[in-house]
Amino acid sequence: MTAPGEQEPESAQLVRPYVITNGRGLPENDQFNLITLVTASEQRPPSQLDPEKRSLLELCAGGYLSVAEIAGHMGLPIGIVKVLLSDLSSDGYLITRAPAPPAQLVDVSLLQEVLDGLQARFG
Repeated sequence: MTAPGEQEPESAQLVRPYVITNGRGLPENDQFNLITLVTASEQRPPSQLDPEKRSLLELCAGGYLSVAEIAGHMGLPIGIVKVLLSDLSSDGYLITRAPAPPAQLVDVSLLQEVLDGLQARFG
């Protein structure tokens, strides 16, 4: 154990992510990328949920966050967050949504024709 203000030994920092995920890596059907949006579902989680999973659900209860934002707020590597998200999603505690698609560029000449028509009609 470290005293307040002391840093953890390097070996403890390396083991922690392994412990958080119980030694598991990303699932083969990983559905999460950095901009996938995630929020907590209405389903109530069990009381014996891991502390990291509980923190993740509390964070997501406020609305949709991207996977990158979740990792940043939790101070955990993206891979670890994806494993936790995958577990919680498969258990029905999370709702995911694809990010909004980028806006399609509109032909400038079409916009100019609309503007010209509005100016001709309304002055």
